[in-house]
Amino acid sequence: MIQALVIINVVMFLLQQVADRQLTYYLGLVPVAFWHGYIWQVVTYMFLHGGFWHLFFNMFVLWMFGRVLEEVWGPKKFLIYYMVTGIGAGIINAAVMPGSPVPTIGASGAVYGLLLAFGMMFPNQQIYIYFLFPIKAKYFVIVMFAIELFSGINPNSNVAHFAHLGGMIVGYIFLRWGYLATKVKHKVEMERHDKKMRVVWDRREEIMKLQREVDALLDKINRHGMESLTPDERSRLKEASQKLREWEEKGFPVN
Repeated sequence: MIQALVIINVVMFLLQQVADRQLTYYLGLVPVAFWHGYIWQVVTYMFLHGGFWHLFFNMFVLWMFGRVLEEVWGPKKFLIYYMVTGIGAGIINAAVMPGSPVPTIGASGAVYGLLLAFGMMFPNQQIYIYFLFPIKAKYFVIVMFAIELFSGINPNSNVAHFAHLGGMIVGYIFLRWGYLATKVKHKVEMERHDKKMRVVWDRREEIMKLQREVDALLDKINRHGMESLTPDERSRLKEASQKLREWEEKGFPVN
């Protein structure tokens, strides 16, 4: 999946080099246009880039952190997470600057979502900044979040910092929601299992009670003969024996 994403981004970058600048305004995320119906931009903006190094660093981070996540999640879940964080980042960025005519482009929102996921899943994994300075993944994510937050407050910045923050925020919600959903599902399954087991144990106790009653009546017959049973006892013996046979046919052990 990472290979496919890299190829798509490279192809789109090459198309940008030969196409008119209008392509960027049509496929890039222009907040004012997005809120007026250009909803596809929240997807297409992720596959455009502002230059070679912009593309290179995004694809490098996608490969470096994404390959581990794809191995853990599998291609399908990885792609879902990548697209959800990228789209979420775009929507948050457009919400922060709803009237802006400036296009936002790049996979950075989704890439920052991958950084967040890596930090949450492998918090103590060492990351080497500039290939020299080691730092644990969880601290690296916190530092990056803080940098983007303070940079986003700077009105003179021409970088979509809120898209980066949006990718991390959406990624966190996605992962936490998935964790909570798994817990809820597990709890429901356990409650269903417990309910089933309670039914089994209640039925087992009822069978044992009937078995004791039948055994007592059979012992009376062995000691004093069939004539010793009262009409009520004979009726009860017949009903209990029939019920035990029915449960035995259904798979409940009666002995």
